[in-house]
Amino acid sequence: MRLGRTAVTVAALLFTQAAAAQSTGPRLRDTNANGWFMYFGDHPVSEKWGIHLEGQWRRYDVITRWQQLLLRPGVNYELNRSVMFTVGYGYINTWPYGDFPAADAFPEHRIFQQVLLKHKAGKVDLQHRYRLEQRFIGEVGRREDGSKQIESWRYQNRFRYMLRGSIPLRGPWYVGLYDEIFLHFAPNFGPNVFDQNRAYGALGYNFGRIGRLETGYMNQLLAQRNGRVLEVNHTLQLGFYSNLPFGR
Repeated sequence: MRLGRTAVTVAALLFTQAAAAQSTGPRLRDTNANGWFMYFGDHPVSEKWGIHLEGQWRRYDVITRWQQLLLRPGVNYELNRSVMFTVGYGYINTWPYGDFPAADAFPEHRIFQQVLLKHKAGKVDLQHRYRLEQRFIGEVGRREDGSKQIESWRYQNRFRYMLRGSIPLRGPWYVGLYDEIFLHFAPNFGPNVFDQNRAYGALGYNFGRIGRLETGYMNQLLAQRNGRVLEVNHTLQLGFYSNLPFGR
């Protein structure tokens, strides 16, 4: 119970900071419809160690055009059934989308560290995920002949906290819910401390040892770096989650 109370206190502080950041931030709204199609794998290779594999195919206008491609491998260390640490790397490519798009597609290299805490509240499985990210974002420029090149890499730090609950239904069915907040911190976070918030609800089906499938809706509030635009992204999500062991 102490873990749960601590997490709620942390979440309240983060949401207070986010609300303060938004009150002086974006004034224009950009509403989009996106589709995210995802694979998440946490594959044990020994009693304590495992491999994290993740790929996300993110589309704008639900499916018709690119929004982002995300590839995120990592290494897991399971301290016990309630605590797991992960370190890894992410490659992300983002394309222009929406009414206030970026000027060009741009790449990002990302290093991350996280801890995942698990516990139960009655029949509900709860997870608290704390993640730090070191981001290297490509700044695109143009040569004299008009071709594009990466002129520099902008460095940013970001903190993420996610609270997730899984509520069992009849048989293999369940409901998955989460909320995740993203905050920038020094150095070089621009006009916004608040980066984004994701609120999600889904229906899931557990296939047992193979994994589970979820389909649902995510509302994403994202503050663009210019400090003037707040994206309201209505997002269809289809995700497959697997814990199938490797090498056992």
